[in-house]
Amino acid sequence: MRGAPPVLAAGIVALEFAAAVTGFVASTLLPVVADDLDARGRLGLLIAGSTLGLFVALPLASRVLGRLGPRRTLAAGMLAYLGGLALAASAQAAWVFALGQFTSGLAGGLLAVFGISSAIRHLDERLRIRVVAASSAMWIVPALAGPAATLGLEHLVGWRWTLLVPVPFVLFGRLLVVRAVRDDPPVEAAPRPLGRTLSVPLGAACVVLSAGWWPLAIAGAVLTVAGTVAILPAGTARLRRGTPAALGAMVLFAAGYFGADSLITVLLTSGFRMSLGQAAVVLSAAPLGWAVTSLLVTRCTSAFPVAGLSLTALGTAVPAVELATGGSFGVVLGAWTVAGIGVGLAYPSLYIRATTAGSSGFTATELATAVITAECVGQLLGRAAGGTLSSAGTTGGLVASYVLFALALIAAAGAASRTSTAG
Repeated sequence: MRGAPPVLAAGIVALEFAAAVTGFVASTLLPVVADDLDARGRLGLLIAGSTLGLFVALPLASRVLGRLGPRRTLAAGMLAYLGGLALAASAQAAWVFALGQFTSGLAGGLLAVFGISSAIRHLDERLRIRVVAASSAMWIVPALAGPAATLGLEHLVGWRWTLLVPVPFVLFGRLLVVRAVRDDPPVEAAPRPLGRTLSVPLGAACVVLSAGWWPLAIAGAVLTVAGTVAILPAGTARLRRGTPAALGAMVLFAAGYFGADSLITVLLTSGFRMSLGQAAVVLSAAPLGWAVTSLLVTRCTSAFPVAGLSLTALGTAVPAVELATGGSFGVVLGAWTVAGIGVGLAYPSLYIRATTAGSSGFTATELATAVITAECVGQLLGRAAGGTLSSAGTTGGLVASYVLFALALIAAAGAASRTSTAG
């Protein structure tokens, strides 16, 4: 395993680049896909599919790896990923597109727990900090060129072919990770309980599919929160100091930031009536601010998460205020840049704290599962709730979504203040 750490680190960074490309392609194309599939009233269905699939994969990953081993799991995952993407790209209806995204997300999650737990085992804290910084840097080029390139390709070959652009980057990163960890034992702990884990995506699916029927949406939200409390480590819901508080902050951060990010092009094109080109410029601002700031932050101090998440909350709230009062392109661009700078300040320290056992007694697999769960739950809640609120197509729904995202980020800043074990 002598060469595993460098190859594993390179694979993680490559996958982050692939995630950046995938994210910009999906966000830039969202208004085009929604219009083409006549799905402006079903935004939650379009944006939550891949995260639902990833979350469903979490309790299945250790079982599949234990039965098939890394090599055959990789082969099955690759086929499912490509099949899901092809299904989404050829979809003629919103539910078919969502099914394709779900399948790709399911495939992408198969090796996630195994890969991150191996990173915790093989990469010491110093190297993990460097990997987090390098991973952040992987967003710079996609942030600068991704939206414009996506729009250019969409005009040239259509959104369906453009949706396939991330494939080679994803395959390359996954091959590197599997090459590095192929000799690792696939399981370090008992498989996750299916019922409790699957209650989270089941609840989120109820929110997404509620179609404005609020009893179903509320029941789904309650089921999701209850499932989250049940599967995250003890103390997370109470924000117990140390790792549990960091995981709780991760959930709230992901709900606020990724929820807002998933709808930013819709907010700008539908709410502010901006062109898709202008929306693409704003879309790049936050990830670029995140990436550059992460590279400049060389120490993970306890003050950074609180200050950073507070900035992100401010940058997320401003578009809602501007939309309600009639704002300008420059103000929204500046606010979304500030939001990204805040994430760049907060995320490296928050991630390290959430993946460092300390005195918590968590194993590498438990930590890997917990941090993936925290981010996935947050993304799922943010995208499902935001997509559902915004699906009415009214300005009020978009404003309510961004107010909700800002409140989640304020709560994340409060949770982040408890990540230090001192006091």
